[in-house]
Amino acid sequence: MREQRKVMRTEGKGSKLARWLLLAGVGLQFYFVQELVAAFAFFAIGFVAIAFVIVSLYMLQKGWAAGVSRFTNSEDLAESGLQAGGPAREMP
Repeated sequence: MREQRKVMRTEGKGSKLARWLLLAGVGLQFYFVQELVAAFAFFAIGFVAIAFVIVSLYMLQKGWAAGVSRFTNSEDLAESGLQAGGPAREMP
């Protein structure tokens, strides 16, 4: 009778992932790799900070434009002098 033996897989997604994690762990022991990771982290933090400022200014400008638009199109401005673009007083 033939014995069925379990064959250990040496290739596969799990072993590739384990190999990459082992290489990453060994690589982080080297000082220049740690410097590269730190530089990447600083670059990412700086990029996020600049993106946050740009998005904040964009949203502030859009909010300001919406507020001005709502104010200038308002029916509450009863007098003609208060209308945007209208004369401040009647010409004689």
